[in-house]
Amino acid sequence: MRVFVLTGAGISAESGLGTFRDPGGIWERFDPMKLATPEAFASDPEQVHAFYNLRRRDLLAAEPNEGHRALARLEAALTASGGSLYLCTQNIDDLHERAGSRVVHHMHGELLKARCTGCGAVVEWRGELDVATACPGCGRRGGMRPDVVWFGEMPVGLDEAAMAIETSDLFVSIGTSGSVYPAAGFVDIAREAGVRTAELNLEPSDNAWAFDERRYGPAGEVVPAFVESLLAGRG
Repeated sequence: MRVFVLTGAGISAESGLGTFRDPGGIWERFDPMKLATPEAFASDPEQVHAFYNLRRRDLLAAEPNEGHRALARLEAALTASGGSLYLCTQNIDDLHERAGSRVVHHMHGELLKARCTGCGAVVEWRGELDVATACPGCGRRGGMRPDVVWFGEMPVGLDEAAMAIETSDLFVSIGTSGSVYPAAGFVDIAREAGVRTAELNLEPSDNAWAFDERRYGPAGEVVPAFVESLLAGRG
C-alpha cells in the first residue's frame, strides 16, 4: 500500500506548539504581515528574528507526541511490507523526525535551518539568529534568515507532492484547517485521481466534506487508532 499523509499544525499542538488560525492561535496574537513575509524581513529584520528565535526555543523544548510516533510506525510497517509512506508536512518543526520518521517532505521549510539571502547556503541552525549573524559560507552579515516559506513565497516541491498523491492508494490529512492553499487543494488532487481519502482532525476542517472517511479527536488518540486499524486491514 502506498499512503500519502499531509500533516498540519494540529498534530503538533499536543506537543505544545501553537496552531495558527484557531481561536487564540499564532496569527490571532501576531500579525503575519509584520513577521512572516520577505517585506517584513527587509523592513524590520530584528523583529522577525525575535519572533523566530522564540519559536525555535519553543520547538527545542517540545517533544513528539503519540500522533508523530504512530506515523513513524506506519512508515516502518509499510516499508517492511513493500509499500511506502509519503509524509508531507506543512509544519516547520522537526517532531516527525524526532519521533522516528525517516523521510519527511517539509513543504514550508524547516525552522532549525537557516538560509543566506546572499549566497543561498542552507545550514542546520539551532541557536539564535540576528542581523549580526555571519553566513558560514560567504561570511556576509545581515542576510541570514530562517529557512521557512513566508507568505508570498512558493511552497517546496508541489509538483513532486502532486505526483505522489496521484500514485497513492490512500490520502490522509491530519491536523489541518483545510483553508490554506495549495495544501488545502491536495484532497481535490486525490479525488480526481480516484484515491481514497481520510481526514483525522480535532474537529471538521473547512473542506471536511471532500473526504471519504472522517475521524475527530486529539491527534494523540485518533492517529494511533487509525494507524492500528490501517495496519490490521480495517482502515
